[in-house]
Formats: sequence, structure tokens, C-alpha cells
Amino acid sequence: MKQSQVKFKPYDQDQLMVLPPRLEDMIDQNHPVRVVNQIINQIDIDPVLGKYQGGGAPSYNPRLLLKVLVYGYLCNVYSSRKLEAAVKRGDQEGVQPSGSING
Repeated sequence: MKQSQVKFKPYDQDQLMVLPPRLEDMIDQNHPVRVVNQIINQIDIDPVLGKYQGGGAPSYNPRLLLKVLVYGYLCNVYSSRKLEAAVKRGDQEGVQPSGSING
């Protein structure tokens, strides 16, 4: 059986906005989300990427999802429903509904 190509939704934490020019500009330099971002960016997630079968609608980038989960735990948000609500509202510092964690 032929395997479909894996597709992820666009994930660009340096995407340009009208104001401020970059999402990163919205987060203080000493904010804890920057530590989460830096650490998660260094983790090899290739084994996780290999589990995606492809096909269907594009998935969220696993690195993005891991950042949301770790930052949520850092903020004492453990419920997946509360994490989802925080991302949709964008009111957790650093978690944006555009699909990226700033920093």
C-alpha cells in the first residue's frame, strides 16, 4: 500500500504581522517561554515525525504542539481543553492562536 506524503500546517514563528512586525517582538527578552522555545528547538523529534503517516488535512507541527504542552505545564495548565482554550484566546503569554509560540 502506498504511503501518503506527510503535510504539516504552516509554522513560521518569524512570520510578519502588521503590528508588531514580528510575533517575537511581543515577548519580553527574559520571558520563560523563550527558554521553552530554545530547549524544544534543540530536541531531535525525527522519531516522532516518522510516526506521521500522511494523508488527510495538514497536521500541526509536532514541535509546535510540544512547545504548547511544555509551556502550558510551566503555567500550571494541565488540561488539554484548557490548553486549547488558551491557544484560541491567545491570552497565555506567548501562546498565539496563529499556531506558534513566540520567542
